[in-house]
Amino acid sequence: MDFAFDARTEELRGRLLAFMDEHVYPAERVAHEQRAALASPWDTPAVVEELKAEARRQGLWNLFLPDTEHGAGLTNLQYAPLAEISGRSPQLAPTALNCAAPDTGNMEVLAQFGTEEQRKRWLRPLLAGEIRSAFAMTEPDVASSDATNITTHIRRDGDTYVITGRKWYISGAMNPDCEVFIVMGKTDPDGPDVRRQQSMVLVPRDTPGVEVRRAMTVYGYEDHYHGGHAEVVFDEARVPVENLVGEEGGGFAIAQARLGPGRIHHCMRLIGMAERAIDLMCARAVGRTAFGKPLAAQGVVQQWIADARVTVEQLRLLVLKTAWLMDTVGNKGAHTEIQAIKIATPRAVVDILDHAVQVHGAGGVSQDFPLAELWAAARTLRLADGPDEVHQRSLARRELKRFA
Repeated sequence: MDFAFDARTEELRGRLLAFMDEHVYPAERVAHEQRAALASPWDTPAVVEELKAEARRQGLWNLFLPDTEHGAGLTNLQYAPLAEISGRSPQLAPTALNCAAPDTGNMEVLAQFGTEEQRKRWLRPLLAGEIRSAFAMTEPDVASSDATNITTHIRRDGDTYVITGRKWYISGAMNPDCEVFIVMGKTDPDGPDVRRQQSMVLVPRDTPGVEVRRAMTVYGYEDHYHGGHAEVVFDEARVPVENLVGEEGGGFAIAQARLGPGRIHHCMRLIGMAERAIDLMCARAVGRTAFGKPLAAQGVVQQWIADARVTVEQLRLLVLKTAWLMDTVGNKGAHTEIQAIKIATPRAVVDILDHAVQVHGAGGVSQDFPLAELWAAARTLRLADGPDEVHQRSLARRELKRFA
């Protein structure tokens, strides 16, 4: 990244790059070895807690939150290059910085829509990295790409809400430190406005009727570092009405507010993943010989490397433009660009990772390199936060509307 950001961003970039070199990259193998020795694969390796303590000591903590009361007070444009750097080690760096999904989005929801009591009980320990959380929206029995489809029922019964439904791919829910779910369900399933039927409630993990049933794999990976992706059943789970987030019927709008910054975070981390892939691809190409000459001398490998560099530079500029627009005209004003980065970035990064895997041969699909796991994560983001096709449909309609 050759161009300069403002002084504060450049200073944080320098510190974060040093933190990655001195602490995060050396901890990757240590974390893998420690996890293999844990009683449960969902427990946190000791080195992760050491990284969190060091990041906090260095002031590299809660960088994602734009308000100075709860976070670093960075704009989207300032945070974007930092998220990219953390994406070079997505299993460790975001967690070490307390900038890992789904906690980031949940903290944003609580900071923006939570009551003072909700912030005290849940936001403060999340900001301190003492607990984890999960966001429960996706369901196995409906097309959850359309949030109006969800069937989980949130019924008012006196001074409690009763939640009944089944969710899956609930990120972070397998982590024993996950203490609360933000659950999206329907409080008014027959209401005339399909975007006012949904609400969100805070459900503590230990609530009777909450069952974390099983871990869901992603291309065979259980994603232990991020607390897995669980199937969770809510069977007449009761919580106080004070656990409502925002207002009844406001769940759809809150979800949209939550997803805007999240897409920026995901896309910048994806670019970091692509940069890691390019580094690995170049090192392998220079150090590996086939048919009498280095892989780096093979024309097709050179083409992959060149195309990857061009693609990353294009993607970065588009994402930074989107971050700038979000800061200056808001998420609604940046709607087209938010959808554009969501479409373009995962698709392109999957291709870069695929070529890096190919250059590594059998090693590329093995556990000895991070490429296979990075590929699985990037491919999954073509579904997460809305499938590509949903965004393409919406973006095309907006473009066509200008000619109607």
